[in-house]
Amino acid sequence: MKQYLHKKQFKNIAVMSFATAIIAFAVYFFLIPSHASISSVSGLAMILSHFIPLKISVITMILNVFLLIIGFIFCGKEFGFKTVYTSILLPILLAVFEVLFPDFQSFTGSDVLDAAGYVFVVSIGLAILFNMNASSGGIDIVAKLMSKFLHMDLGVAMSFAGMVVALSSAAVYDSRTVVISVLGTYFNGIVIDHFIMRQSLKKRVCIVSEHFEEVRRFILEDLHSGATVYEAIGAYNMQPRREIIAVVDKNEYQKLMSWIEQNDPLAFITVYNVSDMRYRVKTRTNY
Repeated sequence: MKQYLHKKQFKNIAVMSFATAIIAFAVYFFLIPSHASISSVSGLAMILSHFIPLKISVITMILNVFLLIIGFIFCGKEFGFKTVYTSILLPILLAVFEVLFPDFQSFTGSDVLDAAGYVFVVSIGLAILFNMNASSGGIDIVAKLMSKFLHMDLGVAMSFAGMVVALSSAAVYDSRTVVISVLGTYFNGIVIDHFIMRQSLKKRVCIVSEHFEEVRRFILEDLHSGATVYEAIGAYNMQPRREIIAVVDKNEYQKLMSWIEQNDPLAFITVYNVSDMRYRVKTRTNY
């Protein structure tokens, strides 16, 4: 059991490190060349680097450590190991890139394309962290503090904090860069939502079939998925039918549709997208 837990912990750390490396790559090779301050502590560090004679990685480290301390003071243990680990690792990776690629300019030669590249690449890393119940710290900590003390929805707080960072670019950049920062922050939220939703999206498949028992066995025994059966009555002829409902992932959905097409092409099927499932476990106490 202990060996299994150690392997799981090692795997989690490896995946978090990989995701944080993706974020650091996006910041150093796309965000910094674009000069756009898009919804991140690193974007704020870019602005502060014009006033403080320190590298962006150092300023990012200082800001993240400061926010972690504030987070622990006001929110306690809500900020666990994962947030601490990624918050510290990100500026370290940025410092490594600064040493390895000290004179890097741009992949694309365009600030707009660099900003677009950042939005796309960073969203991959953030989505991986999100699906591990982790975060990259920084703006996430600010948003949680705002949510707690200002009673704001966490998503709204994230957007507000990101926009404040984007608008702060007006202190050092021209209006073009400010507009890119604001638009980049807006689209960054949309793209992150897309990646997260696509990773967790499932299908709710409702099937009415003359071969009900065969469909049920395929779902339970071949797909190894659960299902729910409802009694239904057809409105046309008022005949009783049984409807079987299963929530399946993308691969299971394709297998199920292929099987039904081959074995019961006349089955009546409705399909819904499902992005969130919750299970309530009830315990029974004997008095």
